[in-house]
Amino acid sequence: MTSTAAAASTRPTAAPSELDGIYRKIIWRLIPFLMLLWVLAWIDRVNIGFIKLTMLDELKWSEAVYGLGAGIFFLGYFFFEVPSNLLLQKIGAKKTIMRITIGWGLTSIATMFVKTPEQFYFLRFLLGVFEAGFYPGIILYLTYWFPGTRRAKAFGMFMSASAFAGVIGGPLAGTIMTGMHGVNGWSGWQWVLLLEGIPSVVAGFVTYFYLTNKPEEASWLTQRERQLVHEDLERDGHAQGEREHSMLASLKSGRIWLMILIYFCIIAANSSLTFYGPTLVKEVGFTSPVAVGWIMAVAYLCGAAGMIWNGFHSDKRQESRWHCGLAAGLGAVSLVAIALFLGNSALAVLIGLTLAIVGTMSAIPVFWQMPNYFLAGTAAAGGVALINSVANLAGFGAPWMLGLIKTSTGSLSPGLYVVAAVEICATLLILACVPAYRKQRIGAVAPAH
Repeated sequence: MTSTAAAASTRPTAAPSELDGIYRKIIWRLIPFLMLLWVLAWIDRVNIGFIKLTMLDELKWSEAVYGLGAGIFFLGYFFFEVPSNLLLQKIGAKKTIMRITIGWGLTSIATMFVKTPEQFYFLRFLLGVFEAGFYPGIILYLTYWFPGTRRAKAFGMFMSASAFAGVIGGPLAGTIMTGMHGVNGWSGWQWVLLLEGIPSVVAGFVTYFYLTNKPEEASWLTQRERQLVHEDLERDGHAQGEREHSMLASLKSGRIWLMILIYFCIIAANSSLTFYGPTLVKEVGFTSPVAVGWIMAVAYLCGAAGMIWNGFHSDKRQESRWHCGLAAGLGAVSLVAIALFLGNSALAVLIGLTLAIVGTMSAIPVFWQMPNYFLAGTAAAGGVALINSVANLAGFGAPWMLGLIKTSTGSLSPGLYVVAAVEICATLLILACVPAYRKQRIGAVAPAH
């Protein structure tokens, strides 16, 4: 027997059930904590959608001021996301995520003291700067722990936290705004920013001691478990075929720009629903912040279920194009329904809002499977961040556009038609331009189309 064969024969092998058990262990160790961080990030990002119900009147700001402030967050994302993700690859996840989490918590707290639109714009931009790198950083981080066949499920579970944040954040903001108004001389919306910012600061310090950068550093896995995960990830890397490792080379490829365009269309709808969902609920007759919060909670609970189910089903079928494209299509059709029935049927608007949230959010975790088919290493770190940062400019433009249209026409319907048209482009681009990648046997050269 040769030395190579002897070495191979001593490597541990695992039955599928054993690997399933190891990955369940990893999921229970990492995903709940990452979901908690994403809940905190999401609440601190979007709570202005609820506090605007009283903040605008108190500060005498227009819808256009709010829309610009809501969207300017994503400019901070744009400028700092790629450097943050490259830094994560260099210094590790726990240091990067700790910095991000503490920074956005302190910025959220500082926002309670704004008096002018300029102060509001600055702190929203700063919030984007601090949060830049968190979302794509976690996407990159999970690729260190899960092979492609298990990744959409992990993505879906993690990303569903944004929907659960809607479930928690709406009633919480409504309760704080109602119950704490006037305490210590502060308005209810100020208390929301304070009480929802403090947990993020605390969680940032916990992150450093809880997270593990990579499987080989995981003392909570046995030596055999670490080895089996390492070999499984290596097999998965070979099965993916040739992928681009150079960031510069990936920028020359049309595929990464196609991914940016598709995600731009999805985020335009997602950010519009995030920042104007509570406004739509208020416009159909629910004026109490608590009632608005609970209605949005139900919609986001459905969104969470959609994200998790779509991720599980995508992994089961080993397919991402149709799962992403059809979900985006559901979001677009539902946005048209909202615009049609706004002012005519409260029930139709609420059903449309729920389906739009389900469709748009369900498209997101499956989308992130597609860049991993052709990016790896530094190209994956920078490429994922580039896709997210550029596409999230839609998060700047869409709310601003809706605010301007609402201010000038008095109605959100024309803006919703525009957003629906943008999102249906995501479906068309995916189904027409994205190849049907499939994993290949080790030794093959390129992914099958």
